[in-house]
Amino acid sequence: MRDHPWIVYLTAYLGVRVHRARTAPTRGASAVEWVIITAIIAGVALGLAALIRTLVQNQQAQIEQSFGGGGGGGDDAP
Repeated sequence: MRDHPWIVYLTAYLGVRVHRARTAPTRGASAVEWVIITAIIAGVALGLAALIRTLVQNQQAQIEQSFGGGGGGGDDAP
């Protein structure tokens, strides 16, 4: 399987790409910076999503309480 032409080609191609990334200091640093920035943005987005979800659930619970449990569709519904 290792002698398959596609495997040999991909191994050589990836070897060249890794060598370029290791020997080009600005490109490698730039890629690392992008990964760090992306991770920070993703973390902030997930944190905000969790916060917004909690706030919405709390508000929903307050609204349900103000309507006496809410839900509707009970036996006395028209």
